[in-house]
Amino acid sequence: MRLSLLTLLLTLPFLAFSQKQEGFIDFIWQDSTGKVLLHVPETMIDSEFLYVNSLAAGVGSNDIGLDRGQLGENRVVRFYRSGNKMLLIQDNLRYRALSDNAKEVASVKEAFANSVLFGFVIEDNADGTYVLDATPFLLRDAHGVAKRLKQRGEGAYDLDKTRSAVYKEGLFNFPDNTELEALLTFKGGPTGSEIRTVTPTPDFVTVRQHHSFVRLPDAGYTPRKFHPESGYFYGSFYDYAAPIGQDMEQRYILRHRLEKKNPRAKISAAVEPIVYYIDSGCPEPVKSALMEGGRWWNQAFTAAGYENAFLVKELPEGAHPLDVRYNMIQWVHRSTRGWSYGASVSDPRTGEIIKGHVSLGSLRVRQDYLIAQGILSPFDLDGDDPAMLDMALARLRQLSAHEIGHTIGLAHNFASSYNDRASVMDYPHPYVTLTNGQLDFAAAYDQKIGEWDKQAIRYGYGTPDNGETEEDYLQSVLDYNKNNELLFITDQDARPAGGLHPLAHLWDNGRDPIGELERINILRKHVLNNMGMGSLPNGAPYSDLEKVLVPAYLMHRYQVEAVAKLIGGYHFEYSEKPEPTNFSPVSIEHQKRALEALLHTMDVDYIKIPDALTALIPPAAYGHPRTRETFKGDMGSFFDPLAAAEASVAHTVSFLLNPQRLARLTLMNNKNWNLTNYLGKIHNYISKNQGSESYALMKEKVLFIHLLKLSRTQTVNKQVQGSARLVIDEMVKFRSNSSTNRLAHLAYLRSLLVESETKAENFQLPHIAKMPPGSPIGCH
Repeated sequence: MRLSLLTLLLTLPFLAFSQKQEGFIDFIWQDSTGKVLLHVPETMIDSEFLYVNSLAAGVGSNDIGLDRGQLGENRVVRFYRSGNKMLLIQDNLRYRALSDNAKEVASVKEAFANSVLFGFVIEDNADGTYVLDATPFLLRDAHGVAKRLKQRGEGAYDLDKTRSAVYKEGLFNFPDNTELEALLTFKGGPTGSEIRTVTPTPDFVTVRQHHSFVRLPDAGYTPRKFHPESGYFYGSFYDYAAPIGQDMEQRYILRHRLEKKNPRAKISAAVEPIVYYIDSGCPEPVKSALMEGGRWWNQAFTAAGYENAFLVKELPEGAHPLDVRYNMIQWVHRSTRGWSYGASVSDPRTGEIIKGHVSLGSLRVRQDYLIAQGILSPFDLDGDDPAMLDMALARLRQLSAHEIGHTIGLAHNFASSYNDRASVMDYPHPYVTLTNGQLDFAAAYDQKIGEWDKQAIRYGYGTPDNGETEEDYLQSVLDYNKNNELLFITDQDARPAGGLHPLAHLWDNGRDPIGELERINILRKHVLNNMGMGSLPNGAPYSDLEKVLVPAYLMHRYQVEAVAKLIGGYHFEYSEKPEPTNFSPVSIEHQKRALEALLHTMDVDYIKIPDALTALIPPAAYGHPRTRETFKGDMGSFFDPLAAAEASVAHTVSFLLNPQRLARLTLMNNKNWNLTNYLGKIHNYISKNQGSESYALMKEKVLFIHLLKLSRTQTVNKQVQGSARLVIDEMVKFRSNSSTNRLAHLAYLRSLLVESETKAENFQLPHIAKMPPGSPIGCH
């Protein structure tokens, strides 16, 4: 009688090293063969569960974007058996029919494709349990590492299975989740610089990919309706059973499940509080700062009617950060500074968040410290000023709260500064004040959860009382926000390139963007005039002064973006009918003020670094080379102050001449404010003599190149192209009494114009100095 494979696995002595782990899906780890065998019961066939892949160990480069702890897609899957094959099928939940008619439901399911993620060969079947060899499933590039490396120009890589294996230390099983892991090596020829800096032998890139099989939540969760002003991320699907005349797209917010023990009580403990765990590898004092900032959210949940419903603890010894049972705050290292982000594992059917996962870039705190170092100059040469560390840790508290906010469902709210820091879901610029020559860091970053955040948690997690319906309760939260001017504007309308809302900006402070730019200008001037050898600690090479200079010199960069958005900007909200709405352009007078403020950021005395300061910056010391965080110039190893000024001018000009902004200005019919005189004002201001011919000619070249780009780009509004060409023609006119430098300047502009016309297909715009990387301000 032939023994089944399952019986052999459990009885034969030569497999004594096999380890069976019982849990959501039982599996056996065969140490002798390096295989993982899944035991799938008959009862699980065609039953839905959640599958998530992620990276347990990453590449370590922000530019490549394959970080430790990075989550992949959330997929609802099921096993389907046909003969000796078991298919893992991802059903298409994007299209559904919410109907009691089973045939109508089936017609939608059959209309749209599903995806078979993997096909297993059934090794054995005994007592209603199918044995599947999961090893080939694990030893594949589920996370798309090779694709990402190719997309980033780092090289063509393929998975090398001879250098890949199951990572036995990453195998765990629990009643509601099965966790599996593999060590994968990708073989290829490196062509990019980033992969060379983060891999010891860049021909072989080894990472660890994690796989989670998770029991889907029970039916006790009720999805909550999404509203554009609620401030939440949302999930959606198309309901083909929706009545004609109603929106087919059904939207629901993403949130954790949270229930009161006493639903009738105004304040109640939670049935199960939301608990987040901090990475044990995070050092002090960073760890304490991150935990403290995370705990701010309990203030919001208290306002929503819960008692101690949000907790932050240290991850238990032996727990895996990607175990879906743990909401994580993970400390992530990269070779360069980069974004932190908050992601989540959620149920695609309902939007219920199962696991929140925060990834915090470890280098951000060092960049905040550098910003403080430049502002505080000079500091005590015998020791660091504690205000530097205090400011950096204050930013980490806010950052922790911000990224956790994403993992509990919240989108960015970039109108927070308009409402006096009403939300941690904004990007805050350090608010450092200068009074009678004294710097004050006390209010650099907020120290609490904001009023908008409390309202957002009330919308997502609060419950109606006194017989109130949920619909009425949610509307009352929105009405409160409107009555108290708690504005919500998110990425699509706040980011500087395409955004046009005048009150929502990144990295800004205060209600008045123009006034804040003027305030920062005064602070910036003070900082630059006081910077010197006292800006460096003992033991630092003098050339490091340039690294301290960069964030101080560019202190205005984000406020320039904010002020520019007033030009061609429009007031609006995300309200729904029949709620009142406000959709109107920024007043012309306000737009004029914005232009004037931006033009001043290109004055020679604004962009010129003090001579006394540039005289202190020697060529880079041996062993301390310039990096992408410093200015690039045309003077070799000599620090190039003119290139720094050019980068600053180009920054302002790029926002003044944003094609979408200029296209909106074509709608302005005021004789004193239209596209033609707007461009004329910029040209006239830049061309006026400010006492330094080299800086004046540099500014004209920057403007000319930007206008030339506008006139040549076919996707730009045609009227904008024509107006740009009008200014170009004016700029190349000969003027009498020109100096030799100006004649050379005119010759350059004319030759550039001629070349752009005669060699149009191969013409390339000249290089313009660029600023070192900016956003995220605190550490991409």
